[in-house]
Amino acid sequence: MNAQSLWGPLERLARAVRQYPRRAPLTLAYVCLLLAGHAWVGHGPSADRAAAVLGHVSTNLDNLRDHPWSALPGSALFFDGTLTDVTSAGFVGTLITLGLGVCCFLAWAEHRWGTARAAAVFLGGHVLATLLTAVVITVALRHGWYPADVRHAMDYGVSYGAQSVLAVGTLALPRRGRLPWAVLVLAWPLGGAEWTTGPLPDFTTVGHLTAAALGFALLGVPAFRRQRIRATGRGAAEGDAGPRPDTVAPPTSPAAGAPQRPPA
Repeated sequence: MNAQSLWGPLERLARAVRQYPRRAPLTLAYVCLLLAGHAWVGHGPSADRAAAVLGHVSTNLDNLRDHPWSALPGSALFFDGTLTDVTSAGFVGTLITLGLGVCCFLAWAEHRWGTARAAAVFLGGHVLATLLTAVVITVALRHGWYPADVRHAMDYGVSYGAQSVLAVGTLALPRRGRLPWAVLVLAWPLGGAEWTTGPLPDFTTVGHLTAAALGFALLGVPAFRRQRIRATGRGAAEGDAGPRPDTVAPPTSPAAGAPQRPPA
């Protein structure tokens, strides 16, 4: 590989990093908030205090029944993973959820559709997957498929929302790469799945698969297949992809026989 062929990707990467704050300001702020929360949990003044906060925002059945309005949003303020133990499975999960899901694909969604729709995809996946998983847990407990202590198990983090964004992010890939990517999004949670006495894997795997299904369902919604219309052509000048061919309305032709004004 010569220097010229290496310089091209590095230049594009540097340009993307420079433009990141302008293209995805909400994503950047959210990533900074997650990193600050992670630092506070790991290096805060009291490990007991951090454990109490995480226990309060955990979206288990007991908390969802007792204080859902603080548990649901609060659980999305922390990520359950590691940034230092690079040989662990937890680090792989961090790379997928925080690295790809939030830093990359949530930023792509914000740039493509705008802040409101990107936040709707992420928060919708986080909340709906959590609530649907709670229903599954309730049914599983009734049939004895899960142990009773799952009602107050620790369950927090960004992974459900990130999983929905990863699924929607299939649109960001070339057509030939979409099917393998969809398989990867569905397969990676199964890699660490735990099976108990019943027909279901552990509830976090159920939650990840549910979140992915919600994200894939959005691929059929027209509002999430169209790129937002920008007021200026600055994006194209900086290397942005233009509108998709199937979203541009064809020019209208004058009706047959209608008089046309001569050019001024």
